[in-house]
Amino acid sequence: MKRTMRTVIERCLLFSLIAIAASCSRSNKLLEGRVEAVVGDHVVVVTDCYRTSVPPPQRLDNTPAGQPTYRFAPCRDAVVELRAAEVVVNGTSYGEVKPGDTITVDHGRVLINDRAATATPR
Repeated sequence: MKRTMRTVIERCLLFSLIAIAASCSRSNKLLEGRVEAVVGDHVVVVTDCYRTSVPPPQRLDNTPAGQPTYRFAPCRDAVVELRAAEVVVNGTSYGEVKPGDTITVDHGRVLINDRAATATPR
């Protein structure tokens, strides 16, 4: 009886590890709470986001000047929008980025290329 219970526990543990590993990918590291996506010309990373699946970035209507607009909302408390070159996180503008810049939302802080970004008035 004890041997059977041990086998059941071992199988459950193995299944759990496989399930966790399957939910982790380059774009979603569940155990770290980190999600990542390519949004336009940028890599956007959001930390403190524990989801097994992340919705992909959305391409929205162009700006009035004809520039592309994107929205990436992997978590309830992290909405990143790229309006042409302007970065807007949770409704607050953080200025402009250059093509290829990396944008990180880390526990409420916004980093551009690993440097703290400052909120700018709109």
